[in-house]
Amino acid sequence: MAMSILRREGRRLLRPIAAIRSPLASSDQEEGLLGVRSISTQVVRNRMKSVKNIQKITKAMKMVAASKLRAVQGRAENSRGLWQPFTALLGDNPSIDVKKSVVVTLSSDKGLCGGINSTVVKVSRALYKLNAGPEKEVKFVIVGEKAKAIMFRDSKNDISLTVTELNKNPLNYAQVSVLADDILKNVEFDALRIVYNKFHSVVAFLPTVATVLSPEIIEKESEVGGKLGELDSYEIEGGETKGEILQNLAEFQFSCVMFNAVLENACSEMGARMSAMDSSSRNAGEMLDRLTLTYNRTRQASITTELIEIISGASALEAAK
Repeated sequence: MAMSILRREGRRLLRPIAAIRSPLASSDQEEGLLGVRSISTQVVRNRMKSVKNIQKITKAMKMVAASKLRAVQGRAENSRGLWQPFTALLGDNPSIDVKKSVVVTLSSDKGLCGGINSTVVKVSRALYKLNAGPEKEVKFVIVGEKAKAIMFRDSKNDISLTVTELNKNPLNYAQVSVLADDILKNVEFDALRIVYNKFHSVVAFLPTVATVLSPEIIEKESEVGGKLGELDSYEIEGGETKGEILQNLAEFQFSCVMFNAVLENACSEMGARMSAMDSSSRNAGEMLDRLTLTYNRTRQASITTELIEIISGASALEAAK
């Protein structure tokens, strides 16, 4: 709703400029567009009104983003304790060489949040180039409308699954675990590489890649002495085999990493939107100051012109007598 109003006010702000720059306008008027005599006070008042409306909208959007950020930030920090034990147990080896890689790109469904979406898309494309090869397969899983719109332009054939409107409802682990289960059922992989923005502060976020290996690759790496954390230091008890335990661990690890990544990305989105709306509000204030100065100068110029005309007319009448 706020974004549609913002677009409408922006169009209204540009309409007077288009009217002044019509083909019927003289070249002197076009050259003096930024001066005080070529713009009527009504046009300037309309522009001032549009800028004020835009400033109100951006301030409201900043407050909404700040409220949502406070609600998500604590949960994101707490969720970091879910995936860290898995990193210690199974390791995190982003440079591992596998035949089937799946890049899970997390983005937002809405815009006006800086460059967080373009950043994860750039990292995803870089991972694609690094892991692609003659006997290798790389696929994308896109979460979020913005990354979907960008990636569909040139990587449509490499996209296996798209998910949108994930943030429509408050995020919880059950919701994200269903998404993770859906991804595991629809794609074949040796390594899942989750690309997201890790939240640091309102003005700082870090593009991050988390790697989740399939149970077969974990077991293979364990046999050849690969870097897998502290898994081999534990003894397996009970009736389950090592393969079954690794299968359960891999699925639970992916859901925990996805839960943390979704929350971190949501925090980064809200922080970036706060920063963007704050900059927009300041820019609108500066534009309003310039328009106010232009309005006062235009009004003063018209008053001065009218006074000159009155005095000249009175002098002409006295001379005629």
